Amino acid sequence: MKTALFLTLALLGSAQAEPTYEPHWASLDQRPTPDWYLDAKFGVFIHWGVYSVPAWGEVGKYAEWYWNNIKSSKPANAPWREFHAKNYGADFAYQDFAPRFTAELFDANQWADLFARAGIKYVVPTSKHHEGFALWPSAEASRTWGRPWNAVEIGPKRDLMRELADATRAKGLKFGFYFSLYEWFNPLWLSDKPRYVTEHMIPQFKDVVTRYQPAIIFSDGEWDLPSKDWHSEELLAWLFNESPSRNEVVINDRWGKETRHKHGGYYTTEYAAGMQDDAHAWEESRGMAYSYGYNRAERVDDYKTGREMIFVLVDLVSRGGNLLLDIGPAADGTIPPLMEQRLLEIGDWLKVNGEAIYGTRFAGRSCQWTEGEQPKQEYGEYMVKYNLMYQVGQAPKDGRAVKQVFFTKKPDALYAITAGWPGQELVLRGVKVPAGAAVTMLGVPGILKSSASGDTLTITTPDLGPEAAPCRYAYAFKIEGAKIIP
Repeated sequence: MKTALFLTLALLGSAQAEPTYEPHWASLDQRPTPDWYLDAKFGVFIHWGVYSVPAWGEVGKYAEWYWNNIKSSKPANAPWREFHAKNYGADFAYQDFAPRFTAELFDANQWADLFARAGIKYVVPTSKHHEGFALWPSAEASRTWGRPWNAVEIGPKRDLMRELADATRAKGLKFGFYFSLYEWFNPLWLSDKPRYVTEHMIPQFKDVVTRYQPAIIFSDGEWDLPSKDWHSEELLAWLFNESPSRNEVVINDRWGKETRHKHGGYYTTEYAAGMQDDAHAWEESRGMAYSYGYNRAERVDDYKTGREMIFVLVDLVSRGGNLLLDIGPAADGTIPPLMEQRLLEIGDWLKVNGEAIYGTRFAGRSCQWTEGEQPKQEYGEYMVKYNLMYQVGQAPKDGRAVKQVFFTKKPDALYAITAGWPGQELVLRGVKVPAGAAVTMLGVPGILKSSASGDTLTITTPDLGPEAAPCRYAYAFKIEGAKIIP
């Protein structure tokens, strides 16, 4: 009896220890962002749906907006309408692409293996985009559309979310999903938005959460309604208090037209430059070229190089953020080889330097600039000019300063990641280094010669031939016990 009583009291105590969140932002925003997300730094976004069949858009625009743009009468969208009429016929309905979304070559294990090799820590597929087509057996999707409108009933005839969730987790990666609150042409959305929210969106959201128990949710399509009309606060209280994901789930800031960069677990930027520092958890998402969904019109020169993507990752992490890098698979379930190559190039770099990325935090100052006038960088939510390759290097460019070194930290070490090879010496300014601190270069055995004078540390770099360097592009040096002087 005493044992049973003790267990009951212990269970009660444990239950009482779990906080309860009220359905209003003042309470919801008190929930801390789980450490796994702050440690992960690098995730993959996956835009995959019926739009992957035409897989086309004007270069510079989002191919996943194909349906919206061919339906639009705006003069700016004429190229979309012309492409559709020429290749499919003016009377070909977008919904008729669904049987062609076949995924016959989709191998979830191959995808998961690629992601693990790329150094990715979390995986975020589009459970459904604004077209409303669900990648899982969503009853709500087919009911409100009045036609088969999920991947189990039409097209692949498979639960794509389940296959990917299982394969991802088998590799030790976190699994979550993107979820669009609104749907462009859902009949119920067009006729009765309050009913759409209560009879379609909310039960559909609870269904996909309960089935796949996401570690992360990227909400989107929030901009037509305030969070009160989406019932977002009630929905998130359910997510944090009752859902099977309540202990580890991370949410973004897209839950109503007033919520971006105001509410949520992490703030989002999109094809922008991230945020300045770690005042709040944040994540920059972008494709490798100009689109999230696969765009067959994009050519190799539209894609960022592996070198640039590595610098983008390092730059964002140095400011306290995460990178959610997108891929757009084809309708047959294959990932375009150029996208695979870019991921693997990042992964090769992370195999050597991941210690300076994963589990790190903002060091107090993100970088060291060379001499010269520092270029201005704007920050914002969407489509902010971010030409990082003009801002990095080991020497000033045309009199302009560049970022020479990026900093990250762990409790016991400071990491200095150079933008290119620093030469025979790496001079770090504004650092506090304890006497006798060991300095190493990741990927190279042995302690490096170094000397400290005031707040300046001079490191003698290893003598490496062209083939002896452990990686390319950026090189990480670890200084034990050191700290940045802000």
